[in-house]
Amino acid sequence: MPQDPRILVDASSFLYRAYHVMPDLRAPDDLPTGAIFGVANMLRRLLREHPSDEIIVVFDAPGGTFRDRLYAEYKAQRPAMPEDLRVQIPLLHEWIEAMGLPLVIIPDVEADDVIGTLSKNAESAQNVIIVTGDKDMAQLVNDRVVLVDTMKGVETDVAGVIERYGVPPARIADLLALTGDKVDNIPGVPGAGPKTAAKWLQQYGDLNAVLAHAGEVGGKVGEALRASLYYLPLSLELTTIRCDLQLPEQSYQRRPQDTVKLRALAVRLGFHAWLKEFPEEAAHAENVELTDSNPEEIDRSRYRAITTLEELQDLQKVLEAAPLVALDTETTSLDPLLADLVGISCAWQGAERVEAVYIPLGHRDGSPQLDLALVLKTLRPWLEDAAAAKLAQNAKYDWRVFWRQGIYPAGLQRDTLLESYVFSSGYNGHDLDTLAERYLQHQNIRYETVAGKGKSARNFADVPVSEALPYAAEDADVCWRIDAKLWPQFANEPGLRRVLMEIEMPLVPVLARMEQAGVKVDRAQLEVLSAELSQEITVCEQKAFIAAGQSFNLGSPKQIQEILFDKMQLPVLKKTPGGQPSTNEDVLAQLAEQAELPRLILEYRGMAKLKNTYADALPQMIHSETGRVHTHFQQAVAATGRLSSSDPNLQNIPVRSGQGRRIRQAFIAEEGFWLLSADYSQIELRIMAHLSRDERLLQAFAEGQDIHAATAAEVFNLAPEAVDNDARRAAKAINFGLIYGQTPYGLAQQLGIEQSAARAYMDRYFERYPGVLAYMEKTRALAKQQGYVETLFGRRLYVPEIHSKNPARRNYAERAAINAPMQGTAADLIKKAMIAVDAWLQEDLQRGRMILQVHDELILEVPDCGLEAARAALKQRMEGVAELAVPLLVGLGVGKHWDEAHG
Repeated sequence: MPQDPRILVDASSFLYRAYHVMPDLRAPDDLPTGAIFGVANMLRRLLREHPSDEIIVVFDAPGGTFRDRLYAEYKAQRPAMPEDLRVQIPLLHEWIEAMGLPLVIIPDVEADDVIGTLSKNAESAQNVIIVTGDKDMAQLVNDRVVLVDTMKGVETDVAGVIERYGVPPARIADLLALTGDKVDNIPGVPGAGPKTAAKWLQQYGDLNAVLAHAGEVGGKVGEALRASLYYLPLSLELTTIRCDLQLPEQSYQRRPQDTVKLRALAVRLGFHAWLKEFPEEAAHAENVELTDSNPEEIDRSRYRAITTLEELQDLQKVLEAAPLVALDTETTSLDPLLADLVGISCAWQGAERVEAVYIPLGHRDGSPQLDLALVLKTLRPWLEDAAAAKLAQNAKYDWRVFWRQGIYPAGLQRDTLLESYVFSSGYNGHDLDTLAERYLQHQNIRYETVAGKGKSARNFADVPVSEALPYAAEDADVCWRIDAKLWPQFANEPGLRRVLMEIEMPLVPVLARMEQAGVKVDRAQLEVLSAELSQEITVCEQKAFIAAGQSFNLGSPKQIQEILFDKMQLPVLKKTPGGQPSTNEDVLAQLAEQAELPRLILEYRGMAKLKNTYADALPQMIHSETGRVHTHFQQAVAATGRLSSSDPNLQNIPVRSGQGRRIRQAFIAEEGFWLLSADYSQIELRIMAHLSRDERLLQAFAEGQDIHAATAAEVFNLAPEAVDNDARRAAKAINFGLIYGQTPYGLAQQLGIEQSAARAYMDRYFERYPGVLAYMEKTRALAKQQGYVETLFGRRLYVPEIHSKNPARRNYAERAAINAPMQGTAADLIKKAMIAVDAWLQEDLQRGRMILQVHDELILEVPDCGLEAARAALKQRMEGVAELAVPLLVGLGVGKHWDEAHG
């Protein structure tokens, strides 16, 4: 009787791939966790799919292996493991062991050899599944061993190996020996690619036979083969996976999961979406449980394609009668300005179940489809009916796709992306696939499964309708079901409901219009700046080489570490999570007071970032159809509610340097227009005054005092007229430092004073502003009690580390709890202001358009004739967006370019 399969996981190869796919995922204390997340998520899926099967996780051991002794140059060209990947490995090992999975790490051999031996040692009746993306593993495939690449969703058996490589599994090592491996530095035959090597093996047999017939191979590649005869046997030894290891005795039995440890690690790593899997009686930072014990039953076979006029007319009647419809589009591009409609899907609650259909419109496979113009004409009344309630996932994109077709949808009721974001702001990921797993315990058909990936990717228009139907209809179906799970939860959360319905949902069309408008960029000015930066970077490099006494790569943290700390013996001020001396910006800024080289490295980094990220990249992002740059505003990323932008990111343009300001100068108004900038003044300090109700702060703002000068007078016991620039600067550092939970040490570093003096300043501040101290203590206590804090408008910000046993992480969470209500309230205010300003602009489209939002600043592009009216309207709406205990104050600026307007 066949046994359950043995599943062998090549975790090392998967770790590298996950690292490159998700490099920026970070834990609450800024520890990189992308690779951990990728591997851990893969293992979670394996456990779900193989609940009772044997699963063994294999890792490479640190240090060399027997192959290094065979060939000293083996893997010599492979770059050292990135430090931000290295620090993740011990935590990933902890996660795997807490999952109860056997973890195998054998010194002196590679994971490949361990897996080869474990696959051979499996019982004769036992099938083996090797989870890997490593091509070398193909040599292990046989009639009971298959490879599974979980990232690509591909399973490879014997026939698959032959189809892909042209040779059977037993000849894969020979093939690799002939072609060589640049990554592992294994020498092959120069000029012999996989097809040539496969042809030789097909003709002659194995590698030994190829070597015996080397004289028969003509041309330059034949000469190269004959010149390679002496080392090819060594190459074969290096490429052959050993299956005869004497493995130490170890149990491969799965142990019970340590849910306490897994929960602690999930919190530690910021994997809040997984907390529901690890219940804890005294949970402090969880959201309301939204998943059922059983996965959602979704029957894709019931999905229908609408391909006849009669079916379309029947659908029109159903949509018009349905109280709520989920709507989704399939297109030719991720860029809404270029995306053509390929299809439309809809889902609604039928008499007995959720119904979902797909209307194919632009598929190129010859399948029956309705005419695009006919469908849009038929559905236009429903699409543009504000009374017809609609639902979408990331509606901003779909709405812009319809705009391109001359359709202006109305009646957007809710967006599941934003529902999840508002309800579960601490979770990572609010895309539809993630939400399906989180709330429905259902795995969607992946886009890559339908349209392919990498070189095999195809445009969705080239996907046959029969394949597109289940994927597209499922998107609408799942969207409807997620809303059915999430929306009822808002009934018990009035604050969250208010944030969703009064802030986030009304903002969707505002952001869509801003993205559609874009901003004009001066290409010629950026090209000049790029050339200048290139020259200045070269000069900076030469100065750095002189200061270091040698040339080196200024972009290499490792080389910088060696020069600063080994050669120059500068003090190590901070270490990375992996224990290496840190060379981050703060460290270099402090070291720059002792030596010139750190200052030059900082200068180099700043110029390189400006050149690569903006001066060189922005001209490439000018849209071919509009001549403008169109950023994408991300509404569901920052837990505080702050907007972010991407492609390009306009939130982090450096403005303190003259070169950074020149980047802003390249953002210009169209001919006959002005850029109008409006910036909230000291918004977070004003929010602090409102929340703390400290009498002195309230009085200072009510009287229109310079708050930093007023603070300097209070803290340093100075008469107002005696406050100089140095005192004001120190008071400003204290004001903003306290908002961000700065410690005495941090303040001392910033002001260049002793830590005792910084502590004295902070103590005096709290003496003069006791309401601020009371607010902080109250907020800290509330966060510990309920696991979250809230903004003035009800946005919830979770602080799960508030109960950490690690003092550093707990202190960080406490500082975040104090700051989050202010930063989150500021985010809510600017969003409400955007909604109010957009409403004024929409009353008369000749008034101009809102084009950018950066932190607390809004930028409008307005015509010459409407400038004064826009100034008055912008100031009035931004200052009147909410009534606080202190007045909101907005500063205005006007210019032909952004820097002039902002200044």
